[in-house]
Amino acid sequence: MITGLSSRVAASACSLCVAGLLVLTPAAATAGPRAGEPAPPGPHAATPGPSLLHRSGAQVRPHPGAPALPDVSALSWLVADAGSGEVMAAGDAHRRLPPASTLKTLFALTVLPGLPGGLRHTVRYEELEDVGEGSSLVGVEEGHTYRVADLWRGVFLSSGNDAVHVLAALNGGWEATAARMQEKARSLGALDTHVVSPDGYDAPGQVSSAYDLAVFGRAGLADPDFARYCATAEADFPGDGSPYPIANTNRLLTGEDGVAPYPGLIGIKNGYTSNAGNTLVAAARRGGRTLVVTVLNPQAGGAFAVYEEARALLDWGFAAAGRVDPVGSLDGLRAGSRTAPSAKPVMAATSAAPEGDSDWSGTAVVAGLSGLGAGALALALRSRTGRAPRG
Repeated sequence: MITGLSSRVAASACSLCVAGLLVLTPAAATAGPRAGEPAPPGPHAATPGPSLLHRSGAQVRPHPGAPALPDVSALSWLVADAGSGEVMAAGDAHRRLPPASTLKTLFALTVLPGLPGGLRHTVRYEELEDVGEGSSLVGVEEGHTYRVADLWRGVFLSSGNDAVHVLAALNGGWEATAARMQEKARSLGALDTHVVSPDGYDAPGQVSSAYDLAVFGRAGLADPDFARYCATAEADFPGDGSPYPIANTNRLLTGEDGVAPYPGLIGIKNGYTSNAGNTLVAAARRGGRTLVVTVLNPQAGGAFAVYEEARALLDWGFAAAGRVDPVGSLDGLRAGSRTAPSAKPVMAATSAAPEGDSDWSGTAVVAGLSGLGAGALALALRSRTGRAPRG
């Protein structure tokens, strides 16, 4: 117990603590500018107001006269401006769901930059033996030599899990690739995704979200190789004797099976498993603006509803551009949009805090006051003894 502090020293220590509180809570320190004085600039924010992306149900901030949101039955969906990263509207954007082959977007982001397209590889039996039963295949064969670019077309067009397995082997193996994909997701601020099977094949615990998949799709469009592969509608794939044609399974791109192609579509990836239902990440460009949408597991409308709901969201997004305020940002690491990445998925419950909440947590304030209190005590002791305390 320390005794004998003069009232003047104690008052000084108390003043330092108060000053520390004012430094740590700038909003409380200033009630506003004086009359006639310009308002000081506020801190940079990712969006005008708190993110709404962790709230349940449809989220949109329309201006008067903005078009109404379309009716969307998907369990999770999102539409965003790919250029700015601003999320224009979303529904249960962080709901964790099986992604099916849309997870191949993260696989490509992770593996594609390290494998030159011209590299040739002769496929070994062990690279194909663990392909899941019922997987979509492009027709990779043991003993055949393929260029890496051929294998990527097999991934993006035919959603070939056989091609994914071979590329993962070239990347250091299945488990190593899954780990690298997990790291890549965290580096992008995509905290809802847990990778078990790099090809998107159903596996216990494997999940992603409309938000994370939109992040992956947007990042992919910034890579010229990724963008070229995901926008390819048709190609030839090497086979015994002669190549055979393959077509992109994204029907918004090809117009197959009675689904009208979407004007300006530039990919990205569709998927389906019995667990995930139909899933889609798509992007389209119109009038210099690129939008990205995610639609996960529509609950009505049949097998092709995923395309029609994506179409409706793209139409709405282009019509609503400039007429809605963002409800969040795809820049997951930007201040105010998501929590920082961690070693395992974190649900950022504070991102949907009511407007006006302080950005400073109670822990930060307590820690700051504790440090300032210690500093005040040190100054007091120094004034009494003439020596700095040892510590």
